Amino acid sequence: MFELFLGKLRKYEIRMRKAVTSERHGNFHSVFKGSGLEFDDLRLYQYGDDVRAIDWNTSAKGHGTFIKIFKEDKEQTAFFMLDVSASQQVGEASRLKIDIAKEICGVLTLSAIQEASRVGLLCFSDRNERYIRPSDGMKHGYSVLSEIYKLVPESTKTSISEAILVALNVLRRRSLIFLISDFIDADYQHNLKALARKHDLIVIHLYDLRETSLPKLGIIPLYDAEKQRTTWVNTSSKHYRDDMTNRFQKRSAELEKLCRQNRADYISINTQEDYVPALIRLFKVRRYAKSGMASS
Repeated sequence: MFELFLGKLRKYEIRMRKAVTSERHGNFHSVFKGSGLEFDDLRLYQYGDDVRAIDWNTSAKGHGTFIKIFKEDKEQTAFFMLDVSASQQVGEASRLKIDIAKEICGVLTLSAIQEASRVGLLCFSDRNERYIRPSDGMKHGYSVLSEIYKLVPESTKTSISEAILVALNVLRRRSLIFLISDFIDADYQHNLKALARKHDLIVIHLYDLRETSLPKLGIIPLYDAEKQRTTWVNTSSKHYRDDMTNRFQKRSAELEKLCRQNRADYISINTQEDYVPALIRLFKVRRYAKSGMASS
């Protein structure tokens, strides 16, 4: 079965690579390039410099406006944070959120194996379900893919905040981080800001249509996998349906705004749809952003 999983990942990865490198879209490597930037020095701001590179703490001392100079770290790291909590057990039997999350994580890992020198993994619920320290080589990369495929979490709950603390503690150098989750959690925002400040962060927000718009089935039991309890809800109630949609939209909008304010990339993916186009768009946007910064 792992061979089938790997075959699907390879097919999607090739499709994504071809789309990103086709026509004038540039080299696929540019997507990962710059993820291993290490602080090198400070210099005075000059006209035309990227204002995002200004070191405000140093500049506030009153001796001039300074910008940070970075050098590329050849030991680049792509680090994957995968939410495997019970809220991911939603969707059609053949397309549960957790299955799509594993596929997306696997496709990106496959790309990173070939483009980045080091790959690491943290699968989390409200605890560390599986941690693989970043390392290089194809053998290591395929062991990461194997762990993604076979992992069965021990806990049903979620703590994105705790997972971020683990990542902040284990990653000493600036890394490219993919955080893949449905973000059905609370009180993680402060730690997410810290993660985005220290690393190059990509947030991949997964959702299922059942979380935004249930069919009108009357009064039915809904099982909360994380709390492990059943509640009865009236799916035909306009108030219930509107409240459900509004809560999802508010949560998504707040997460996207948080990412934008902290210079983290954000994409949302409906797990009932083909996710490859969304990943392709993300990679193209990142490439253009990096070329724009390079030419400024």
